[in-house]
Amino acid sequence: MAKETDSEIREFALRQIKKKQGFRTYLYVYAAVTLIVVGVWFFTSPGSYFWPQWAIFGMGIAAVFVGLDAYGIFGPKPISEADIDAEVERLGRKG
Repeated sequence: MAKETDSEIREFALRQIKKKQGFRTYLYVYAAVTLIVVGVWFFTSPGSYFWPQWAIFGMGIAAVFVGLDAYGIFGPKPISEADIDAEVERLGRKG
């Protein structure tokens, strides 16, 4: 049973690491897109309406949620044996 738990924890850890790597990649893409759209705006119509704000704002909102998921704020936590025991105990009291 301990071997299954260790395996599950390792799988969870691997998923979390991949999420964090994905978040870092997203930040690089976000920075690149920001530079590109601001550059296009600057070279085509400087001083006019700053339309890149919408792309920057939209991708920024996505970055917040991707980051929160990657660093565990919204993401699931691994289920421990203590969690299972507590749930079994809670269900046993109801029945």
